[in-house]
Amino acid sequence: MSYFNVRVYGLLINTKNEVLVSDEEEYGFRFSKFPGGGLEFGEGLIDGLKREFMEECNAEIDVLTHFYTTDFFEKSSFNDSQVISVYYLVKEKAPLQLAFKNKIFDFDNDGEVLQAFRWVAIENINIEEITFKTDKTVVELLKRKF
Repeated sequence: MSYFNVRVYGLLINTKNEVLVSDEEEYGFRFSKFPGGGLEFGEGLIDGLKREFMEECNAEIDVLTHFYTTDFFEKSSFNDSQVISVYYLVKEKAPLQLAFKNKIFDFDNDGEVLQAFRWVAIENINIEEITFKTDKTVVELLKRKF
């Protein structure tokens, strides 16, 4: 059975024109993406994004404006669903209390799900370091806009 997988992501850009990137490892698969994730049934996009930022970054955010929605077919890397991703520009309500890293996949712990965060200058983002097709599209748009 095929189904739609709706995901929502936040583009958090600091005063140095750096965007927050999440490096993760799950099911033995390493990937780099923007903070966010799957929408839960009964949840709106904004509520889902705020929940994801609390879960991943322990941070409250304000959602500023819509940035991009997937406009091509993308199959999930994890199952048979069609992924539709919605991206918003967001702003943190208070400074993030995260251990920021400088290099990709610099995890502090072992476990089933690993996650680390880093600030990446928009002009210097290596598109090859961003894993998923829709995120790569967003990187191109960010480079044009910022």
